[in-house]
Amino acid sequence: MTQMTKGANLPVPADRLQVAVTWQHGPGVPGVDVSALLLDPSGRVRTDADLVFYNHREHPSGTVRHLGKSGGPQDPTAADWLQLDLHAVEPGIERIVVAASADGGAFGQIPRLDIWVSLPDGRPVAAFAIGDATAETAFVFGEFYRRAGGWKFRAVGQGYATGLAGLATDFGIAVEQAPAPVPLPVPPAPFDSPVAPFHS
Repeated sequence: MTQMTKGANLPVPADRLQVAVTWQHGPGVPGVDVSALLLDPSGRVRTDADLVFYNHREHPSGTVRHLGKSGGPQDPTAADWLQLDLHAVEPGIERIVVAASADGGAFGQIPRLDIWVSLPDGRPVAAFAIGDATAETAFVFGEFYRRAGGWKFRAVGQGYATGLAGLATDFGIAVEQAPAPVPLPVPPAPFDSPVAPFHS
């Protein structure tokens, strides 16, 4: 297995891979929700269906799946998992970005934050430790990208203070804003004065 540094890249098998973002949970530690974005040559999603996360667990092509979380009270390490079938990814997809958002805090509050890439049998391929997170509420951990007929993985480590909405907007996801509240009409003041007498 290769322990990577920020910006480094390496070839990975064009096969089925498991990807885990891991961290040490505990009191006051925010949760982590992992997502994958499938990008075209322009670096953007083609439709919102190219975002795979806990609320949209499988890409329509079946090549990227969100598997859910592991780890519990007896296990100090939590993980959120993706599965990628790189050999079957559509030709129009050039990159698959692995990102995450922090639920209830910032990534600087999350200890032992790492991304791991492994084969289905558990054999490790690559690992990248995030050691410089601060106030970011969304993070790009790494990306898989096509190169010379194969696939490579790059350790990215880029954070966003604007959360998942800012990250998604950068990659072309339409983020719906909450509609502005419509002001209620002001009721007329009650008329409680006596009617003035009519004077001829």
